[in-house]
Amino acid sequence: QVQLVESGGGLVQAGGSLRLSCAASGSIFSINTMGWYRQAPGKRRELVAFITKYGDTNYVDSAKGRFTISRDNAKNTVSLQMNSLKPEDTAVYYCNAEIMFSGGFSYTNSWGQGTQVTVSS
Repeated sequence: QVQLVESGGGLVQAGGSLRLSCAASGSIFSINTMGWYRQAPGKRRELVAFITKYGDTNYVDSAKGRFTISRDNAKNTVSLQMNSLKPEDTAVYYCNAEIMFSGGFSYTNSWGQGTQVTVSS
């Protein structure tokens, strides 16, 4: 069984910064793409950023220039550095990873439990 555990959410004023981290643990053979999604109240969950195992990254337009995603393949972790935060960034942020379990033959989409990010104006 694989667990994704997020940390680093909280309350911050507009213009401030937060760093989210996510660690995958369990019987992991390989992790493909890792990413961060967010869901604001009354809205659909949206992709914020993802990073492949080769280090290629992609961001939602609203995050470009402000957020940076990174990963440590040796530690099975992914982080999201968020700068210049805006009230509209307020949401629950979820870690996501495509994980192949030990002894498995395909990748499974796994989710963390979510961490709240609140940006006050």
